[in-house]
Amino acid sequence: MEAILSSLLHGNALTYASGLSAFHAMLVFFRPNVIAMGDGYHGCHGVAGIHTKLYGLKKVDLFDESSWDAAGLGKGDIVHLETPLNPTGEAYDISKFAELAHKRGAILTVDATFGPPGLQDPFAHGADVILHSGTKYLGGHSDMLCGVLAVQKKEWWTGLFKERLLLGAVLGSLEGWLGIRSLRTLEVRVQRQSQNTGKLVKWINDELTSEQGNENVKKVVAKIQHASLQAQEPWLKAQMPNGYGPVFSIWLNSQDAAKRLPSKLKLFHHATSLGGVESLIEWRKMSDPTVDGRLLRISVGVEGWEDLRDDLANAFKALALEGGVN
Repeated sequence: MEAILSSLLHGNALTYASGLSAFHAMLVFFRPNVIAMGDGYHGCHGVAGIHTKLYGLKKVDLFDESSWDAAGLGKGDIVHLETPLNPTGEAYDISKFAELAHKRGAILTVDATFGPPGLQDPFAHGADVILHSGTKYLGGHSDMLCGVLAVQKKEWWTGLFKERLLLGAVLGSLEGWLGIRSLRTLEVRVQRQSQNTGKLVKWINDELTSEQGNENVKKVVAKIQHASLQAQEPWLKAQMPNGYGPVFSIWLNSQDAAKRLPSKLKLFHHATSLGGVESLIEWRKMSDPTVDGRLLRISVGVEGWEDLRDDLANAFKALALEGGVN
């Protein structure tokens, strides 16, 4: 599995027992004094918090360079970028953050879980380390746990390999077998999922913004976010030439409506995690208490997009008819 991943990721890949164990191993190996992080997966923020407790790691705002300077972010420290972002699916310019990190002597690490091979190549845009929760799209069938780190410097791979033996976060043999099975269909899965997502996002956004848009959608949905809506960004097409990722988020007009919507759907399962061939929806506050209670994260599968559209349309209609959505 690691040989296949090394080819797909264009670097030397190591697998771990989970995405969080891979992120932990990365922080153990580099031992930064400062890490710049933005919004994103709350689990990674939790792991960074453990390192703060262990040795005083300083966590600063990814988007506030003055906080980098105040904390002394420099050589050997980490700028950690997640793109596309969990849970919104919006994208960030990898090359921009590579330049910001490298001019300080820092390392750019990119969590590319939502932009797997076939959609995005972070090394081509200046990343030093690529992180994946292989539980998601690399696994693709909602039946395995996996984490992946990829680096291009052989000495980094050697050091990470030696420390993995001691951290004990080695991927199990069954998961390795499942991973090889999954990687055989990776490109066709993620590109189909991304295409479906682009069509669904366009449909919802058109209904929201058009004067002739569906009134049920307008009554229920407050806003939508996804990388495909960032067409004005000149770097985006070069960074994600084959699709903009299979996850997007919608905000409803009330928290109560957001909690009720999943029960109105027939094709979307209400569940956390994501990346499988089936479509999922999650009232995100259920697993991440830091997010807006009106937010729903949608992970799109490989089903016919028209069926998914109709399922969402029926759910929006049912919620609008119940009232109390504003």
